[in-house]
Amino acid sequence: MKKIVSRVQHPDWSRNAVIYELNVRQFSPEGTLRAILPQLGRLKNMGVDILWLMPINPIGVVERKGTLGSNYAVSDYKAVNPDFGSLEDLRELVREVHRLGMYLILDWVANHTAWDHVWVTEHPDWYLKNAAGQIHSYVYRHDETAPEEHWTDVVGLDYRQPALWDAMTDALLYWIREADIDGYRCDVAGLLPTAYWEQARAALEKIKPVFMLAEWSTPELHRAAFDMTYDWDLYDLMTRMAQGEASVLDLKRLVTRPPVAYPADAYRMRFTTNHDKNTWVAHDEELYGPAFKAYAVLAATLPGMMLIYSGQESGLDKRLEFFEKDPINWGTYALADFYRELARLKHQNRALWNGTAGGPVEILPVTTRTLLAFSRVKDDNRVTVLINFSRRSRKVAASDLWPDLTLKPFGYMILEG
Repeated sequence: MKKIVSRVQHPDWSRNAVIYELNVRQFSPEGTLRAILPQLGRLKNMGVDILWLMPINPIGVVERKGTLGSNYAVSDYKAVNPDFGSLEDLRELVREVHRLGMYLILDWVANHTAWDHVWVTEHPDWYLKNAAGQIHSYVYRHDETAPEEHWTDVVGLDYRQPALWDAMTDALLYWIREADIDGYRCDVAGLLPTAYWEQARAALEKIKPVFMLAEWSTPELHRAAFDMTYDWDLYDLMTRMAQGEASVLDLKRLVTRPPVAYPADAYRMRFTTNHDKNTWVAHDEELYGPAFKAYAVLAATLPGMMLIYSGQESGLDKRLEFFEKDPINWGTYALADFYRELARLKHQNRALWNGTAGGPVEILPVTTRTLLAFSRVKDDNRVTVLINFSRRSRKVAASDLWPDLTLKPFGYMILEG
């Protein structure tokens, strides 16, 4: 496997961080930036360190999908969606986030724009064309084997145009300068040249240290552009396990013999869901049922950064609409204490820290097709995790690390020391 050496300097505050994806439209009945403010204390108390806001830019009207359109059909890179509020509302939100000791990153859509973005008329040369020389709706393919998807509400940008690089980087710099945000989550990042992202990060770092998350999984993105990429392989395997199509032995192979080599200090984002998976695949109850906590513990304790998606702390039991208003049913925040304890472990036990600051995984011999046992050790810190991925109780004989114990169906145990 090709070895990538990373030159990325992670912000110190990211080393034991937990990230939370905030769906602004659905987070509150108001669906505004100001409506987030009263909830910040709750999120801080739950252990959230990084808030990732889904795109806050104005949404295109031409070819809009549904009533409100997709947040990923941006019509202006230097403005706030008036449905969400104003630039000053964002500034106030960032100030309060920082006051609480948290950080905020914006979702950024650099691969495509809405049809009615001003660049379409002012800079048509910045857009992809068909054989007839016409700008067309974006055709997405993740790789050569994937079927084509036609994103009819957006048009693709052409990064063979050097002037586009300057304009896009200028827009990225705008939000750092004007709102003091702390970085970006970059949509379909692998569809842009890696060299673009590398020069963009260098420009941002001249203002302040930033945290960069790529919605992609290519190792080279870690070379000098991104702190963290998505771990799709783990998510895909967890969903197969939840459906009875894979076992813990498949998970063991993924952990011990990963198909791709990443830099030692690369962060991988571990998640049970996100906005795409929740809307287009299944909500947590549909996908994991009574095993949800088992998979959430796995995502939180393997090397990488745990993601919590809006509403998961209340047991997200519906697929949130993408193009319409569909507020989260918050209820009693039934899983807030569960996530708080996982965040406490991440914050306090260095074995679980991110990248080389944390410890590697050692799969323990007691592991079977349905029982996972592993340890992570960093200096004098140890965490041992046992998870029963079966519908039956499982007795586990005592070892040097744990006493005789019985794990309930889909039960788990996390031991420190």
